[in-house]
Amino acid sequence: MNSGQDAGVRPRRIGVLIAIAVTALALDVITKAIVVATLPDRPPIELLGGLLTLRVLRNSGAAFNIGNGMTIVFTVIATGVVVMILRYARKLRSLPWAITLGLLLGGALGNLADRLLRSPGVFRGHVVDWIELPHWPVFNLADASIVCGGVLAVLLASRGLQVDGTVQRDGPPDPPPAGGTAPEPEPAAETTEPASAPAEDAPVSREDHSDGSRPDAKR
Repeated sequence: MNSGQDAGVRPRRIGVLIAIAVTALALDVITKAIVVATLPDRPPIELLGGLLTLRVLRNSGAAFNIGNGMTIVFTVIATGVVVMILRYARKLRSLPWAITLGLLLGGALGNLADRLLRSPGVFRGHVVDWIELPHWPVFNLADASIVCGGVLAVLLASRGLQVDGTVQRDGPPDPPPAGGTAPEPEPAAETTEPASAPAEDAPVSREDHSDGSRPDAKR
């Protein structure tokens, strides 16, 4: 059952999506440029007592070094994700979904830029990863943006929130709005009962005289 405010009266959230995507993309590109310029000739840098390590790795696969050697496949997938998000943006009227899709779009564009522009060539470029956590594969800010967007998407979908701002849920129909008039009850069927017949006069009792005389007769 659909409930909630009509999508036609909700403002579009494309501006929010673009702002989030541009911010995520800019942070990813800037940090990668700094890392590539400063860290390749240095040993890994441990921060926060070893909780965070900075090291440069070149990844030919997907996020967290998954599927190494399948760069072209993941380039096509990332391109499809970008196109799908842009198509959804046409009916985007939900602020939480604008943030979610913005994170996904910015992260996808960040890694896609590496695949298009970095060595060894177009559509075969290796992604720059540089963040390492204990017991976790090395990743970058684009990967983190994609993961955060994916988690938010699952939470929003589980709550029934749609991209257009409506809420999809199962359950009994919503109660009538405040101030509304409840439906009038149907009038009860009229029944007619026959009028009771007037009571008949009680018969006058007469004494039985065996001698044939009447009680009011004069002797």
